Amino acid sequence: MDKNLVQLAIDGYKGTPAGNYSVSDSMETLRRALVELNGGSTKLDYKAIRDGKCSGLFAVIEEIITKTVIEGLPDNCPLFDFVDFRNLALGDTNVFEIEDDNLFIVADIAEGTQGIRRQRLVGGEEMPVKTQLKGIKIYEELNRVLSGRVDFNKLIDKVSKSFVRKINNDMYAGVVGGFNDLVSPYKASGSFEENKLVTLIDHVEAANDGKTAMVLGSKQAVRKITGITGADANSAKEDLYAMGYFGHIGENPVITMKNSHKVGSTDFILGNDLYIICADDKFVKFVTEGDTLIIPGDPLSNSDLSQEYLMAQRYGVAVVMKEVNGIYQLS
Repeated sequence: MDKNLVQLAIDGYKGTPAGNYSVSDSMETLRRALVELNGGSTKLDYKAIRDGKCSGLFAVIEEIITKTVIEGLPDNCPLFDFVDFRNLALGDTNVFEIEDDNLFIVADIAEGTQGIRRQRLVGGEEMPVKTQLKGIKIYEELNRVLSGRVDFNKLIDKVSKSFVRKINNDMYAGVVGGFNDLVSPYKASGSFEENKLVTLIDHVEAANDGKTAMVLGSKQAVRKITGITGADANSAKEDLYAMGYFGHIGENPVITMKNSHKVGSTDFILGNDLYIICADDKFVKFVTEGDTLIIPGDPLSNSDLSQEYLMAQRYGVAVVMKEVNGIYQLS
């Protein structure tokens, strides 16, 4: 595989072509190289595909999509600070080691004896992430690329946005689902009350050995935090003026998460809930296995003789929260 060709495509997609190339120059060079890999033709011949004569073409495109879409995910993830990314070869072990944070119980000892219960040093647990093959089926696009009727960047961009939106949806759904089973005192509901939130923060921090908690929420949710009093009142007003919401409750930072629509609708994934967490590690585990696959279809199976391409990637998302967290469901 021509690594220079792949790098040319990546640089062109990012808008940073090397040397004296402009983006348009790099795309034209790429198109010509793809045409050459296609046997010098600007059209995809299903017979050539059937006979395996275009394997080099699809291998290059698979590599380009993998490098630009999958490896570029961290740059397009609103939850970046909380996501542990792993890109594995197919079949590699995708087990995460979760440390045990439980402390030992300190017992009273009678004078002259050592007869207390022994406690074992537990090494934590292993957490596998189940992966699933995800795909997008398109048609005609590569013909248009080879003939120069469509910019290759547009193909990558459309595939990228489609995968990124789905992956981000899955990450958000995992985070929201991770708080569903919480009960009092780690769960509160109703209209916003400062004392309710502070009490909830205290419970979460007490359960996590005094770690400082942070408050996460959508813009709609954090803007429901009102009426901050006491020593925080003046600085809270400065936050409200600068950002449109209170940036902290005492020493506890308030952080907004970019919202997202559920795929296929205009419903927000994040509602009006405030999430109180003490996570000191990246609790969202995201794993991709193997490279992006491009599988050409058989045009004779389509009534319009159009050429189909299935673009597929195997990935999985898991939320692992070893700390005790809290949720304030605001009305």
